Amino acid sequence: MRAIWKGAVSFGLVSVPVKLYSATESHDVSFRQVHAKDGGRIKYQRVCSIDGEEVPYADIAKGYETEDGEMVVLTDDDLAELPLTSSREIAVEKFVPSEQIDPMLFEKSYYLEPESTGAKPYALLRQALLEADRMAVVTVALRQRTTTAVLRVRGDVIVMQTMMWPDEIRQPDFTIETGEIKDAEVKMAQMLVETLAGDFDPDEFEDGYAAAVDAVVRAKIEGGEVQRTPTSTKTGGEVVDLLAALQRSVDAAKTARGEKPADDAPAKKTATKKTAAKKTAAKSSEKSSEKAPAKKAAAKKTAKKAPAKKAAAKKAS
Repeated sequence: MRAIWKGAVSFGLVSVPVKLYSATESHDVSFRQVHAKDGGRIKYQRVCSIDGEEVPYADIAKGYETEDGEMVVLTDDDLAELPLTSSREIAVEKFVPSEQIDPMLFEKSYYLEPESTGAKPYALLRQALLEADRMAVVTVALRQRTTTAVLRVRGDVIVMQTMMWPDEIRQPDFTIETGEIKDAEVKMAQMLVETLAGDFDPDEFEDGYAAAVDAVVRAKIEGGEVQRTPTSTKTGGEVVDLLAALQRSVDAAKTARGEKPADDAPAKKTATKKTAAKKTAAKSSEKSSEKAPAKKAAAKKTAKKAPAKKAAAKKAS
């Protein structure tokens, strides 16, 4: 991991020099918008909604839209006057009981690693938080903006979790009318809860959607359904990187549950699909050879991959 911030945790007269690391990363599957015909990426232009003309990046400013739809344009001088801070201090404001912090306030998590000179006070703060069963409410400046956060212990590491401001938590604007709830219904619900009771183990869950996308993409690659574009690399570029990330996620989840990573399963599936594709291609080639000799000649040209690439390169140049 790479440290994204350096500073110090200060409480009372104690200062603990620390490094900050992002504690989480997204493994969500992402797609690019492309032209279905040739796989080319879709580009977007910066167009003014009033005159319809494309706007150069140098002419783009920041604007604040009011509730009635009016736009207030802020200049660089206006932004320079805003109260920004570059403090490198994580200032402890108070230590509060853990149950008083609503989890809805939590935003992003960071690991705090002590510098060599701060290892002992770091350990003392960690032990004090554990024994008191409290979190430290702190203020910290990240990306030139001051925010609130909490320090809590996770294993042997102190974790800092930034928090949303109270007015950013939306209040429900609906009411729930349940009618009369009978004692028998309550008991039945309690029995259901007890039936499904257990301890939480995050490794019991996996991203089935990512695994499904991985299988579909692999099958298409094995079947030759890959669009070569000017931005493609010899190794497949971002598609290969996506597959590697997906496979690592799937394997890690299975390993954590004590299962053997299913390296063979996707291979068998894709191999089966590949075999089926070959059989289908063979049948179609036999039919095409009987009905249309011209198509057979075209297929022979397609089979010669190297000459085709050279011809395409000459044509592109």
